[in-house]
Amino acid sequence: MAPQPVVLERTPQRYVGITSSVPMRELGEQLPPVIPEVLGWLAARGIAPVGPAFWKYNVIDMDAELEMEVGVPVADEVSGDDRVHPGVLPGGRYAVAHYVGHPDGLEAATGELLAWAETEGLSWDTTEADGETRWGARLEEYLNGPDDQPDMDKWETDLVFRLKQD
Repeated sequence: MAPQPVVLERTPQRYVGITSSVPMRELGEQLPPVIPEVLGWLAARGIAPVGPAFWKYNVIDMDAELEMEVGVPVADEVSGDDRVHPGVLPGGRYAVAHYVGHPDGLEAATGELLAWAETEGLSWDTTEADGETRWGARLEEYLNGPDDQPDMDKWETDLVFRLKQD
């Protein structure tokens, strides 16, 4: 992972998204194309995204399931429906690392970000409830992808993890 991670202040950001849970044993399989579904939902309503699509990891239970959201930032408040819901990414301090490469390398890049934060004495925004660790905001923001960059080794992703607020 290069360049070095940084700590940035981010303002709250509205988004629309779809939440789902995936058994960890199935994570290696192809995930459904949810980003195009959210983008299509916005396009059908004449709403333009104001930032890159993201995966937001809410709960990571290595023995059971991964609860995640696919989201797309929007400028204004949006009503959802049975499948797509509105949300707000919280403002605050975030650790951010830029990754360029094949998506298979994201796990290692995430490990490097976690190790860097530990050496810097930084703590993540998490809460414990019912034996689960819930992340305040743990994002993979996709800056490009198959539509604009056919070479997967050149895909760009920002890892954006909210820090515990003082």
